[in-house]
Amino acid sequence: MLRPILFLHRWLGISVGLLMRVWCLSGFVMMYVDYPLLTAAEQLQGLAPLQLPGADALDRIDLPSDTPLSSAKLEMMAGRPVLRVTPVIDPARPIAQMRATPNGYDLSTGQAIGALPPPDARAVGETFGRQSGVAGGIAAAAVTGMDQWTVQTFRRNQPLYRIDYADRSGTTIYVAGNSGEVVQQTTRFERFWGWLGAVPHWLYPTILRQDGALWDKVVVWTSLTGCFLTVTGLWVGIARLRRRRDGSIGSPYRGLWWWHHIFGLFFGILTLTWVASGLFSMNPWGFLDSMAGFAERQRLAGQVSWGQVREAMARIDRLPAGTVRLESAPLGGQTYLIAIGANGAMTRFDSRGRPAPLQQSTLSQALHNGPPIASLDLLRDADAYYYQHKFSLKFPVWRAILNDREATRLYIDADSGTLIRAFDSNGRSFQWLQDGLHSLDFPILRSRPLWDIVVLPLLTAVTFVCGTGTWMGLRKVARDIRTVRRRRRRRAKYNTLDNPAHEGANA
Repeated sequence: MLRPILFLHRWLGISVGLLMRVWCLSGFVMMYVDYPLLTAAEQLQGLAPLQLPGADALDRIDLPSDTPLSSAKLEMMAGRPVLRVTPVIDPARPIAQMRATPNGYDLSTGQAIGALPPPDARAVGETFGRQSGVAGGIAAAAVTGMDQWTVQTFRRNQPLYRIDYADRSGTTIYVAGNSGEVVQQTTRFERFWGWLGAVPHWLYPTILRQDGALWDKVVVWTSLTGCFLTVTGLWVGIARLRRRRDGSIGSPYRGLWWWHHIFGLFFGILTLTWVASGLFSMNPWGFLDSMAGFAERQRLAGQVSWGQVREAMARIDRLPAGTVRLESAPLGGQTYLIAIGANGAMTRFDSRGRPAPLQQSTLSQALHNGPPIASLDLLRDADAYYYQHKFSLKFPVWRAILNDREATRLYIDADSGTLIRAFDSNGRSFQWLQDGLHSLDFPILRSRPLWDIVVLPLLTAVTFVCGTGTWMGLRKVARDIRTVRRRRRRRAKYNTLDNPAHEGANA
């Protein structure tokens, strides 16, 4: 039984083991540089100060007053105010029909935003660069197809304009041609390390990632094969242990084989948890599906219509200095608005345009639309599920733990009353299986540089196991090939000596 398992382990070690080594090496990069991503804070920072439209501008919008909205926001685009709306997701409506609903309106004309003309795309880029402090003008601006950094955003925002700046950082942004929003930003530094980090680690080359279903299958099956390789390695490693004359148990190997054997036994379980948690990140077969965020967000906000939002926006006659966006933030079915500054600062208004800071009593009342509340606390620091590791999070937040079967946890923005995160039982399991096992994001290790001090040696050890396994497999295959060639030469020599025609020729 051991021989066929060893055979499988050796050949998988050459192919999948090499991929696992790439995962490890790119993991070193991922510890410090992630896939380029335009954060919400960066998007806000790139907006121009909001100029409120005239009193009749919102009335010109061709949108039925009773249209239920998930969100609506006012901001500037190419020097003029625009309205961006997101209708409530309706399971009864086809997705294609919902996508056909205009999501942006030019308030200077009242018309839906269509295909963005090149001059407007360039104007958006100029504003973003100026407001974000990009030290250089626009070097190039053109329509682009899907590339390595837009595989996540291209389809829903096409056509995309790519705008390159003439700054030392090599900054590039992408502007959605159907809305005028900046949807992605990269720098030369992020692109370089992205090719060495996120792209190989996530198997993310454009040619594969542009086909979502195929990419999903490739990641799932390579991860499953990596799990099988690791399990067979542990099996072989344990089976090959030998008792020495002095009674101790050790490895019968020498040299590099000994190191691979011992390191594989010590770090094999860690290798397995990393590969398995990478598999879990894809949520294969849907066993960790969670709808908590979607369901609880709708329940907490309640339903408001475009007519209600329009009336509330029309009552705002003055904004706090530095406001770049005015956005709806419904709570418990009541209309509220938040004015957001470029630095993320928020001011909350009620439907009459009066300042209305969020009160605990108001939040409690909105939460009573759902299951009973087990606890409601204002968090000023992280807890087990709401914490920052690589990306910053907002504090303070309200944490509501519901008294339902899932013991659902809600984390609610203390300024706006909007839901930031929600965890049901599946969501918490995913958090531990993905972030806990894969990134070692455990409470005791979340502070840095402690996390780096622990993770770097562990990742080095696993990289050594994967690398030595692949190297030894290749050497063993090379020896087997040389052995087969020698046997063939010997057989050919013996056949020549035993050939009667050869004897006749000699006579």
